[in-house]
Amino acid sequence: MFEVMFWPIVACVLLPWLLVYLGLHVVQRGIIFIDIAMAQMASLGICVAVLLHLDLESWTTFAIALGFTLVGAAIFSVTGKRASQIPQEAVIGISYVVAAAAAVLLLSRAAEGDEEIKNMLVGNILLVTPLEVWKCFALFVAVGLLHFVLRKPFLLVSFNRERAYEQGYRVRWWDFLFYAAFGLVVTSFVRIAGVLLVFSYLIVPAVCGINLAKRISHRLLIGWVIAWLGGIAGLFLSFWWDLPSGAAIVCTFGALLVAISFVGLWRRRAQL
Repeated sequence: MFEVMFWPIVACVLLPWLLVYLGLHVVQRGIIFIDIAMAQMASLGICVAVLLHLDLESWTTFAIALGFTLVGAAIFSVTGKRASQIPQEAVIGISYVVAAAAAVLLLSRAAEGDEEIKNMLVGNILLVTPLEVWKCFALFVAVGLLHFVLRKPFLLVSFNRERAYEQGYRVRWWDFLFYAAFGLVVTSFVRIAGVLLVFSYLIVPAVCGINLAKRISHRLLIGWVIAWLGGIAGLFLSFWWDLPSGAAIVCTFGALLVAISFVGLWRRRAQL
Protein backbone atom coordinates (compact mmCIF):
# COMPACT_ATOMS: atom_id res chain seq x y z
CA MET A 1 0.00 0.00 0.00
CA PHE A 2 2.77 2.45 0.93
CA GLU A 3 4.51 2.04 -2.43
CA VAL A 4 1.27 2.55 -4.36
CA MET A 5 0.18 5.63 -2.39
CA PHE A 6 3.54 7.37 -1.87
CA TRP A 7 3.79 9.47 -5.04
CA PRO A 8 0.06 10.32 -5.24
CA ILE A 9 0.32 11.61 -1.65
CA VAL A 10 3.47 13.57 -2.55
CA ALA A 11 1.55 15.10 -5.48
CA CYS A 12 -1.35 16.05 -3.19
CA VAL A 13 1.09 17.70 -0.75
CA LEU A 14 3.48 19.47 -3.15
CA LEU A 15 1.17 20.70 -5.90
CA PRO A 16 -1.99 22.33 -4.44
CA TRP A 17 -0.31 25.43 -2.90
CA LEU A 18 -0.22 27.38 -6.18
CA LEU A 19 -3.65 26.13 -7.28
CA VAL A 20 -5.22 27.50 -4.07
CA TYR A 21 -3.54 30.89 -4.56
CA LEU A 22 -4.69 31.12 -8.18
CA GLY A 23 -8.16 30.02 -7.08
CA LEU A 24 -8.41 33.07 -4.80
CA HIS A 25 -7.68 35.27 -7.82
CA VAL A 26 -10.27 33.47 -9.93
CA VAL A 27 -13.01 33.71 -7.28
CA GLN A 28 -12.24 37.38 -6.64
CA ARG A 29 -12.42 38.14 -10.37
CA GLY A 30 -15.87 36.51 -10.46
CA ILE A 31 -14.92 34.22 -13.35
CA ILE A 32 -15.44 30.94 -11.53
CA PHE A 33 -15.60 28.67 -14.55
CA ILE A 34 -12.54 30.02 -16.36
CA ASP A 35 -10.40 27.30 -14.81
CA ILE A 36 -12.58 24.47 -16.07
CA ALA A 37 -12.76 26.15 -19.49
CA MET A 38 -8.97 26.46 -19.74
CA ALA A 39 -8.52 22.93 -18.40
CA GLN A 40 -10.86 21.72 -21.12
CA MET A 41 -8.85 23.63 -23.73
CA ALA A 42 -5.67 21.96 -22.50
CA SER A 43 -7.48 18.62 -22.74
CA LEU A 44 -8.49 19.47 -26.30
CA GLY A 45 -4.81 19.87 -27.14
CA ILE A 46 -4.11 16.47 -25.57
CA CYS A 47 -6.91 15.00 -27.69
CA VAL A 48 -5.19 16.35 -30.81
CA ALA A 49 -2.01 14.59 -29.67
CA VAL A 50 -3.97 11.34 -29.18
CA LEU A 51 -5.35 11.60 -32.69
CA LEU A 52 -1.84 12.21 -34.06
CA HIS A 53 -0.53 9.18 -32.08
CA LEU A 54 2.01 11.30 -30.20
CA ASP A 55 3.60 10.34 -26.91
CA LEU A 56 1.32 11.96 -24.33
CA GLU A 57 4.29 12.62 -22.00
CA SER A 58 6.33 14.36 -24.72
CA TRP A 59 7.14 18.07 -24.96
CA THR A 60 5.30 18.14 -28.30
CA THR A 61 2.05 17.14 -26.61
CA PHE A 62 2.65 19.69 -23.85
CA ALA A 63 3.30 22.41 -26.45
CA ILE A 64 0.07 21.59 -28.32
CA ALA A 65 -1.97 21.64 -25.10
CA LEU A 66 -0.31 24.90 -24.01
CA GLY A 67 -1.03 26.42 -27.41
CA PHE A 68 -4.76 25.80 -26.93
CA THR A 69 -4.69 27.32 -23.44
CA LEU A 70 -2.86 30.41 -24.72
CA VAL A 71 -5.61 30.85 -27.31
CA GLY A 72 -8.04 30.76 -24.41
CA ALA A 73 -5.90 33.28 -22.51
CA ALA A 74 -6.06 35.66 -25.47
CA ILE A 75 -9.83 35.24 -25.82
CA PHE A 76 -10.54 35.82 -22.13
CA SER A 77 -8.21 38.81 -21.82
CA VAL A 78 -9.87 40.51 -24.81
CA THR A 79 -13.42 39.78 -23.64
CA GLY A 80 -12.77 40.94 -20.05
CA LYS A 81 -13.86 44.48 -20.79
CA ARG A 82 -14.52 47.09 -18.14
CA ALA A 83 -18.11 47.39 -19.35
CA SER A 84 -19.80 45.05 -21.81
CA GLN A 85 -23.32 43.93 -22.67
CA ILE A 86 -22.10 40.33 -22.86
CA PRO A 87 -20.97 38.92 -19.47
CA GLN A 88 -17.55 37.29 -19.60
CA GLU A 89 -19.02 34.18 -17.94
CA ALA A 90 -21.08 33.67 -21.12
CA VAL A 91 -17.92 33.69 -23.25
CA ILE A 92 -16.23 31.32 -20.79
CA GLY A 93 -19.20 28.94 -20.84
CA ILE A 94 -19.35 28.92 -24.62
CA SER A 95 -15.60 28.26 -24.82
CA TYR A 96 -15.92 25.30 -22.45
CA VAL A 97 -18.84 23.74 -24.32
CA VAL A 98 -17.18 24.13 -27.73
CA ALA A 99 -13.84 22.76 -26.45
CA ALA A 100 -15.59 19.79 -24.80
CA ALA A 101 -17.61 19.01 -27.94
CA ALA A 102 -14.50 19.31 -30.13
CA ALA A 103 -12.63 16.93 -27.79
CA VAL A 104 -15.43 14.35 -28.06
CA LEU A 105 -15.41 14.67 -31.87
CA LEU A 106 -11.63 14.18 -32.01
CA LEU A 107 -11.64 11.21 -29.65
CA SER A 108 -14.46 9.56 -31.60
CA ARG A 109 -11.82 9.03 -34.31
CA ALA A 110 -9.34 7.39 -31.94
CA ALA A 111 -9.42 3.70 -30.98
CA GLU A 112 -8.78 4.54 -27.33
CA GLY A 113 -11.28 7.41 -27.37
CA ASP A 114 -13.60 6.20 -24.60
CA GLU A 115 -10.74 5.71 -22.14
CA GLU A 116 -9.27 9.12 -22.98
CA ILE A 117 -12.63 10.83 -22.40
CA LYS A 118 -12.67 9.31 -18.90
CA ASN A 119 -9.05 10.38 -18.28
CA MET A 120 -9.84 13.86 -19.56
CA LEU A 121 -12.60 14.28 -16.98
CA VAL A 122 -11.29 12.62 -13.82
CA GLY A 123 -7.70 11.56 -14.57
CA ASN A 124 -6.00 8.97 -12.37
CA ILE A 125 -3.69 10.55 -9.85
CA LEU A 126 -2.92 7.10 -8.39
CA LEU A 127 -0.79 6.44 -11.49
CA VAL A 128 1.28 9.62 -11.21
CA THR A 129 5.03 9.09 -11.64
CA PRO A 130 7.90 10.77 -9.76
CA LEU A 131 8.98 12.52 -12.99
CA GLU A 132 5.49 13.98 -13.49
CA VAL A 133 5.38 15.24 -9.90
CA TRP A 134 8.78 16.96 -10.05
CA LYS A 135 8.21 18.44 -13.52
CA CYS A 136 4.87 19.85 -12.39
CA PHE A 137 6.33 21.12 -9.11
CA ALA A 138 9.23 22.87 -10.90
CA LEU A 139 6.81 24.62 -13.22
CA PHE A 140 4.61 25.63 -10.28
CA VAL A 141 7.63 27.13 -8.51
CA ALA A 142 8.50 29.15 -11.62
CA VAL A 143 4.93 30.47 -11.94
CA GLY A 144 4.84 31.13 -8.19
CA LEU A 145 8.02 33.22 -8.46
CA LEU A 146 6.48 35.18 -11.35
CA HIS A 147 3.44 35.94 -9.20
CA PHE A 148 5.65 36.93 -6.27
CA VAL A 149 7.72 39.36 -8.37
CA LEU A 150 4.62 40.85 -10.02
CA ARG A 151 2.34 40.49 -7.00
CA LYS A 152 1.37 44.18 -6.83
CA PRO A 153 -0.19 44.48 -10.34
CA PHE A 154 -1.63 40.94 -10.24
CA LEU A 155 -3.33 41.52 -6.87
CA LEU A 156 -4.52 44.99 -7.85
CA VAL A 157 -6.07 43.82 -11.14
CA SER A 158 -7.78 40.86 -9.42
CA PHE A 159 -8.86 42.44 -6.13
CA ASN A 160 -9.35 46.13 -7.04
CA ARG A 161 -9.89 46.30 -10.78
CA GLU A 162 -11.32 49.83 -10.84
CA ARG A 163 -8.30 51.17 -9.00
CA ALA A 164 -6.02 49.43 -11.52
CA TYR A 165 -7.77 51.32 -14.31
CA GLU A 166 -7.49 54.57 -12.37
CA GLN A 167 -3.75 54.09 -11.85
CA GLY A 168 -3.23 53.62 -15.58
CA TYR A 169 -2.49 49.90 -15.68
CA ARG A 170 -2.96 48.20 -19.03
CA VAL A 171 -5.44 45.78 -17.52
CA ARG A 172 -5.96 43.62 -20.62
CA TRP A 173 -2.23 42.94 -20.90
CA TRP A 174 -2.03 42.05 -17.22
CA ASP A 175 -5.07 39.82 -17.73
CA PHE A 176 -3.32 38.04 -20.61
CA LEU A 177 -0.16 37.51 -18.55
CA PHE A 178 -2.24 36.15 -15.67
CA TYR A 179 -4.21 33.82 -17.95
CA ALA A 180 -1.05 32.68 -19.78
CA ALA A 181 0.65 31.72 -16.49
CA PHE A 182 -2.63 30.18 -15.36
CA GLY A 183 -2.72 28.17 -18.58
CA LEU A 184 0.79 26.82 -17.90
CA VAL A 185 -0.35 25.56 -14.51
CA VAL A 186 -3.56 24.03 -15.83
CA THR A 187 -1.83 22.37 -18.79
CA SER A 188 0.73 20.68 -16.55
CA PHE A 189 -1.82 19.52 -13.98
CA VAL A 190 -4.77 18.45 -16.13
CA ARG A 191 -3.02 15.38 -17.55
CA ILE A 192 -2.34 14.13 -14.02
CA ALA A 193 -5.66 15.00 -12.44
CA GLY A 194 -8.31 15.59 -15.13
CA VAL A 195 -10.60 18.56 -15.72
CA LEU A 196 -12.93 18.05 -12.74
CA LEU A 197 -10.13 17.73 -10.19
CA VAL A 198 -8.35 20.82 -11.56
CA PHE A 199 -11.56 22.79 -11.06
CA SER A 200 -12.04 21.41 -7.54
CA TYR A 201 -8.49 22.21 -6.42
CA LEU A 202 -8.76 25.76 -7.75
CA ILE A 203 -12.22 26.68 -6.45
CA VAL A 204 -13.24 24.63 -3.40
CA PRO A 205 -10.29 25.50 -1.09
CA ALA A 206 -10.52 29.16 -2.11
CA VAL A 207 -14.27 29.30 -1.35
CA CYS A 208 -13.67 27.59 2.01
CA GLY A 209 -11.01 30.17 2.86
CA ILE A 210 -13.32 33.05 1.90
CA ASN A 211 -16.08 31.52 4.04
CA LEU A 212 -13.91 31.53 7.16
CA ALA A 213 -11.51 34.50 6.85
CA LYS A 214 -11.22 38.06 5.56
CA ARG A 215 -7.46 38.51 5.14
CA ILE A 216 -5.89 37.04 2.02
CA SER A 217 -3.12 35.34 4.02
CA HIS A 218 -5.64 33.62 6.30
CA ARG A 219 -7.76 32.54 3.33
CA LEU A 220 -4.66 31.09 1.73
CA LEU A 221 -3.69 29.11 4.83
CA ILE A 222 -7.21 27.72 5.24
CA GLY A 223 -7.31 26.86 1.53
CA TRP A 224 -4.04 24.96 1.79
CA VAL A 225 -5.29 22.92 4.74
CA ILE A 226 -8.52 22.07 2.88
CA ALA A 227 -6.58 21.14 -0.27
CA TRP A 228 -4.24 18.83 1.62
CA LEU A 229 -7.03 17.28 3.68
CA GLY A 230 -9.38 16.77 0.73
CA GLY A 231 -6.69 15.39 -1.57
CA ILE A 232 -5.17 12.92 0.87
CA ALA A 233 -8.50 11.80 2.36
CA GLY A 234 -9.95 11.32 -1.13
CA LEU A 235 -6.92 9.26 -2.15
CA PHE A 236 -7.29 6.89 0.79
CA LEU A 237 -11.03 6.57 0.23
CA SER A 238 -10.45 5.69 -3.41
CA PHE A 239 -7.81 3.11 -2.44
CA TRP A 240 -9.82 1.49 0.36
CA TRP A 241 -13.11 1.32 -1.56
CA ASP A 242 -11.62 0.73 -5.02
CA LEU A 243 -13.05 3.96 -6.46
CA PRO A 244 -11.78 6.26 -9.25
CA SER A 245 -9.28 8.53 -7.50
CA GLY A 246 -10.22 11.79 -9.21
CA ALA A 247 -13.94 11.39 -8.59
CA ALA A 248 -13.34 10.37 -4.95
CA ILE A 249 -11.23 13.48 -4.29
CA VAL A 250 -13.80 15.76 -5.97
CA CYS A 251 -16.61 14.33 -3.82
CA THR A 252 -14.45 14.66 -0.70
CA PHE A 253 -13.93 18.32 -1.56
CA GLY A 254 -17.69 18.68 -1.95
CA ALA A 255 -18.30 17.22 1.52
CA LEU A 256 -15.66 19.53 3.04
CA LEU A 257 -17.23 22.55 1.35
CA VAL A 258 -20.65 21.69 2.81
CA ALA A 259 -19.14 21.29 6.29
CA ILE A 260 -17.18 24.56 6.04
CA SER A 261 -20.27 26.39 4.76
CA PHE A 262 -22.20 25.32 7.88
CA VAL A 263 -19.31 26.44 10.09
CA GLY A 264 -19.20 29.81 8.32
CA LEU A 265 -22.96 30.25 8.67
CA TRP A 266 -22.80 29.39 12.38
CA ARG A 267 -20.00 31.90 12.94
CA ARG A 268 -21.87 34.68 11.15
CA ARG A 269 -25.02 34.03 13.20
CA ALA A 270 -22.97 33.97 16.41
CA GLN A 271 -21.57 37.41 15.57
CA LEU A 272 -25.05 38.96 15.18
